[in-house]
Amino acid sequence: MVKRTSFEGDACPIARSLDAIGDWWSMLIIREALLGVRRFGEFQKRLGLAKNILTVRLRALVDQGILETAPASDGSAYQEYLLTPKGRGVFPILVALRQWSEEFDDRPDEIATILVDREKGKPVRKLELHAQDGRLLSAADITLKPRTAKAGKRITA
Repeated sequence: MVKRTSFEGDACPIARSLDAIGDWWSMLIIREALLGVRRFGEFQKRLGLAKNILTVRLRALVDQGILETAPASDGSAYQEYLLTPKGRGVFPILVALRQWSEEFDDRPDEIATILVDREKGKPVRKLELHAQDGRLLSAADITLKPRTAKAGKRITA
């Protein structure tokens, strides 16, 4: 198996994020965890993922601080995988991916579910990017600028 390139130290935050959560199995594991799945067997059953691959992905997500392990809440000898705040922070990314698919998928009628507000039962509005003053932003409205250096630290290109 070819070892993939690590972007852990890359200057680009998108590359760094992909290093942590960029493969599809990891994203699907996080999706299931957000839906309440906690145990290895539940992940394996819901995803149909080979146990060896699931083991590696779960370990990587724990190492990245996205999941943590804890004794099973029912007192059994099993362990559970729980989302950390960092893991729960993936939620808007998954919503954005879902909404992108719903908008551009060639067969949207085959998507089995819709995302709704649990309290009201209404579909969730599309995610949008807004300026601090509330204006709706598109890719044409944004740019990148260098981060200002903190005292004692020098930022290089």
